[in-house]
Amino acid sequence: MRTIDINCDMGESFGVYRLGEDEAVVPFITSANIACGLHAGDPFVMQATVRLAVKHGIRIGAHPGYPDLQGFGRREMRLAPEEAEALVLYQVAALQGFARAEGQEITHVKPHGALYNQSAKDAVLAAAIARAVRRFSREVILVGLAGSLLIEAGLEVGLSVSREAFPDRTYEPDGNLRPRSAPGAVISDPQKAAANGLRLAREGIEFMKDGKKETYPVDTLCVHGDTPGAVEIARTLRRSLESAGFTLHGKNA
Repeated sequence: MRTIDINCDMGESFGVYRLGEDEAVVPFITSANIACGLHAGDPFVMQATVRLAVKHGIRIGAHPGYPDLQGFGRREMRLAPEEAEALVLYQVAALQGFARAEGQEITHVKPHGALYNQSAKDAVLAAAIARAVRRFSREVILVGLAGSLLIEAGLEVGLSVSREAFPDRTYEPDGNLRPRSAPGAVISDPQKAAANGLRLAREGIEFMKDGKKETYPVDTLCVHGDTPGAVEIARTLRRSLESAGFTLHGKNA
């Protein structure tokens, strides 16, 4: 029997602005990736989201992004490797402060948005992120797109990794995520998203590398809290996985 983790990007509200359905989604997931105040979130939201995760007994992870609040961290930036490394370490350490205040430790780090997508294909950026996580703790898991350079960078520095896939997103033929600006990039129908997630959990992701097709297993499935119908997607996905014989436990335990 295979185990699988369901994670969700959370804590992305800011001040009086509310984004996502964190409280409604959290009963159906097993780990939370909490925004660290730069692409989204603020200190009060970080604290509240950590407390929500503790209340529901799910794993707490840092979700560092670019300092791009207006663009929600989805616009690409070009940083020197040492800048990117410091940026990630800064955000991870900030969330750890809130976790420890609640008697917990963060278990994983998952980059957000453009930082995540660029590090999937940029070896220098991926290495900088991996170094930042290792400097923080060798016990923390690095989450990245299955088959990506970020996963390779994590393994190279001795970190445990969790290979991720997205039930509510579609993929390009080479295995990379389809850009959100492209038609059909986001799947909002719960049944279609759950079926996609179940397929990814069973079959993994196929990538074209150096002209060869390779398949990579998936350890964790992400539900985006700001996807329309996120709550029903998470509920339906969880039921589908359990009905198929998966144990919802994940690598972050």
